[in-house]
Amino acid sequence: MAKRDYYEVLEVTKSASAEEIKKAYRKMAIKYHPDKNPGDKNAEDKFKEAAEAYEVLSDDNKKARYDQYGHAGVGGTAGGGGFGGFGGGGMNMEDIFSQFGDIFGSGFGGGGQRQQARGSNLRVRIKLNLEEMIGGTQKTIKVKKMKLAKGVTSKTCPTCGGSGAQVRMMNTVFGQMQTQTTCGTCHGVGKVADKIPAGANAQGLVKEDEEITINIPAGARDGIQLNVRGKGNDAPLGGTPGDLLVVVEEEVDKTIKREGDNLHQELYVSFAEAALGTTKEISVVGGKVKIKVDEGTQSGKILRLAGKGLPNIEGYGGKGDMFVHINVWTPQKLTKEQKEFFQKQVENGDMNAEPTGKEKTFFEKVKDMFN
Repeated sequence: MAKRDYYEVLEVTKSASAEEIKKAYRKMAIKYHPDKNPGDKNAEDKFKEAAEAYEVLSDDNKKARYDQYGHAGVGGTAGGGGFGGFGGGGMNMEDIFSQFGDIFGSGFGGGGQRQQARGSNLRVRIKLNLEEMIGGTQKTIKVKKMKLAKGVTSKTCPTCGGSGAQVRMMNTVFGQMQTQTTCGTCHGVGKVADKIPAGANAQGLVKEDEEITINIPAGARDGIQLNVRGKGNDAPLGGTPGDLLVVVEEEVDKTIKREGDNLHQELYVSFAEAALGTTKEISVVGGKVKIKVDEGTQSGKILRLAGKGLPNIEGYGGKGDMFVHINVWTPQKLTKEQKEFFQKQVENGDMNAEPTGKEKTFFEKVKDMFN
């Protein structure tokens, strides 16, 4: 099932302010909160959907990528995970409460719950050639990440007794008031390290290499970020691992240039081929195709090969086009016989430049490319 537009999920417009987005999310979160809808799977799904939308739209960078690329810019299935902080099916309630618990207030669960420790994210860059970006591919990379050392043990936090929170009583003019804050010793986890093996840091983590396979979706673009869920650094004391953020970099192709979903390349033909017409074989992503150069073709003519570009990044179907720019190669060195031949044609007026008035200007050619 296709994901709904995040603005539609929160019932806001693209011009909504950060505060309006936050208020809209709080409204949805309260409406579909599990405490108000016990056992209602549909409400739980909508609760998670709203949290995923807010996780993207509340972050300026993610929101900008979403506005430009849609779900493909902040969502996907690289390595079985998703884009953004959650990734749909892999999201759980602890994720939501740990990140957005303050939005619900004290009226619902999550505000004072014990938090689960979460590992930090890792960021890597991966280079893809044009063919890999168009057709999608699978890459296995080696990353250095923090992993929980064997033999690490933990014990209940002596400060909060495992609750993850500290309760304090304050005397005010209205009498005693109770406040609850995150435990300063365990930072809400409820546990602290007990036994740490040699070579591990104070959190019981060691740096090790790990090979990770990443699924690159078809139509990937330079600069988009894939999120491989749970493949970042391990969390202290066995919590939830962070994510691996994979930034795509495009390798520059020597002959084919990309412009959005469209591709461009130049084709050189000789003076004789342009005059007589010919058939040429050119490279396209995934193979080669033959194109016909008509008799009397002028330099600068653009041939359009429909559907030979990149697939639409939004996944709505269809592909861009390949534009072949014809350049007539003028001979730079002629034999004596060739010079005599061309000289005779000039003298006879047989090869004079005689525009018909139907020739298109450069700007008209560019306009045609996008019509």
